Amino acid sequence: MSVARTLGELRQTSFSEERLASRRVKDELRENLMARLRHQSDDPIFPGIVGYDDTVVPQIVNAILSRHNFILLGLRGQAKSRILRALTALLDPQLPYVAGCEIHDNPYAPICRRCRELVAKEKDATPIAWLTPEHRYVEKLATPDVTIADLIGDIDPIKAARGGHELSSEFTVHYGLLPRANRGIFAINELPDLAGKIQVGLFNIMQEGDVQIKGYPIRLPLDVAIVFSANPEDYTARGKIITPLKDRIGSEIRTHYPATVEEGIAITAQEAWIERNGSRLHIPKYVQEVIERIAFIAREDKKVDKRSGVSQRLPISAMENVISNAERRALTHQETLIVPRISDIYAALPAITGKLELEYEGEMKGADYVSRELIRTAIAKAFDTHLHGVNMNQVVQWFDLGGEIQLSDNAGAREVLAGLSQIQGLMEKLGKLNVNAKDSAEMQVSAAEFILEGLHAHKKIGRNEERVFTAGEKQPKPEKPFEREEIPSRPRKQFN
Repeated sequence: MSVARTLGELRQTSFSEERLASRRVKDELRENLMARLRHQSDDPIFPGIVGYDDTVVPQIVNAILSRHNFILLGLRGQAKSRILRALTALLDPQLPYVAGCEIHDNPYAPICRRCRELVAKEKDATPIAWLTPEHRYVEKLATPDVTIADLIGDIDPIKAARGGHELSSEFTVHYGLLPRANRGIFAINELPDLAGKIQVGLFNIMQEGDVQIKGYPIRLPLDVAIVFSANPEDYTARGKIITPLKDRIGSEIRTHYPATVEEGIAITAQEAWIERNGSRLHIPKYVQEVIERIAFIAREDKKVDKRSGVSQRLPISAMENVISNAERRALTHQETLIVPRISDIYAALPAITGKLELEYEGEMKGADYVSRELIRTAIAKAFDTHLHGVNMNQVVQWFDLGGEIQLSDNAGAREVLAGLSQIQGLMEKLGKLNVNAKDSAEMQVSAAEFILEGLHAHKKIGRNEERVFTAGEKQPKPEKPFEREEIPSRPRKQFN
C-alpha cells in the first residue's frame, strides 16, 4: 500500500480520525506491550539489557501498563539511558503528522496556530509526513544551565520580525524540547541536576497534560510520555528532585549492578569492543572472570566510595585495554593468535583507576595501589573457582628450592613457554584449565601464568614489581614467650 501524502489520502487508510484521536502515546505503548506479552515471544522486551529480567523489567512493564510516567533511579553504569531509549521499540512503526509542523501535530486535531489555519485552508489537500519511532524520542541531559525556554519555549523576536507578526501572535512561538516531543517520548537524564525552579515547569505537563509558553494566554494540550533517570538523591551533591515533582511521577524504579559474575561477563562481552579486524582472538574464561570480579570486589571494598558506585564501564574498558595489550604483543612477535594473560590486566590499570571514587583511606594509599589489590583479590577468587583442591605443592617447592622466572607482558609466547616448562609440575596442571600440550603456546603461557599469579595472590610464592616470581616469604616461627629470670630476694635491712 502506498503511503498517504495528503489528508484526503490519509482518510482512506487505517489511520482513521477516531483512532488517532483516542489512541494517545501511553495507550500506544501499553497496547504494543500487551501484544508482545500475549504472544510470549522469545525476543526480550528490551534487547541488550542483561540481568534485569526478574527485577527491573517487570516493574517497567507494570509502569507502562499503568500508563505511568516513571523514573529510573540507580548508580552510574546501570543501563538507565539504554532502557529509556529502548522504549521506542514499543512505538508504532510509523505515525502521520502535518508536514512541516515543529510539534508533529495530529492531522485531524492540530493544536498549533499554523497547522489549524493550514488544515482549514487546504482541507483534504493538507500535506502529510510520517514519523518513525526514532524521531518520536527526544532526550535532554539535565544541566544547571537549562532554562524554561529550552524545555517549554519562549517568544522568538526573529520570527516576529521576519514574518511581520506582533510579539503576542502565536506565530512567534519558539517551541522547546517538550512540545517538540509531542506524540512521542520525552526523557530527561540526571533529573536532580535540573534547577528546582525549572523542575516546577514540569508540574502542568505531569498532572494536567498541558504546557503554557511564556507570554501567551494559551495552553498546549500535549500528548507525551515522560520518563526520567537519576542517581539516588542521598548522595547527589549537585541537586535534588523537588518533592512536588516526585509526587507526580507515577513509578520509581530502582536499577542495580549485575547480581552474578556470569551476568557481568555477559554484559561485558556484549558491550566491549572485542572484534579486532578479523584477528584470531581467544579470551580464556579465567581472564574474563578476573576482570569482572574486580568490579564486584570494588563495590564491597571499604576503600571505594559505595555511594558513587563502580560502573559496569570498568570491566568493559578494562577488557578492551587487556585485549589491546595482548594485541600489541602479538603484533610485535608476529603471533597469529591473540590470547590475553593476567599480566595484561595489570597493564590495563589506566582503564581501572579512573573508574574508582575512593574514600579517605583509599586516597591515602592511592588509586594505583587500590587497583592492584583489587586485581590480586580477584585473581585469588578466580583461582579458587577454577583450581579448587588442586595440589600445587610441587610447583611451590620448585620456587622454595631457589627457582625463579620473570614473566614480562611484552615477551613472546614461545620464549616464555620455554622458561615455564622448566618449572616442575606446572605444565601438568594446565589440564585443569582445559589446556594441554597440543594447544598453542599462547594459550599454554596464559594458563600457566594464571596459576603462578594465583599462587602469588594466595602468598604461596613471591613476585616483585619486575614480575620476577620467586619463593614466598617464610612466616617467622613464633618465639617462645620471654621467661624472666628468677632473682633471689635479699633480706631487708632493719632500721631501728
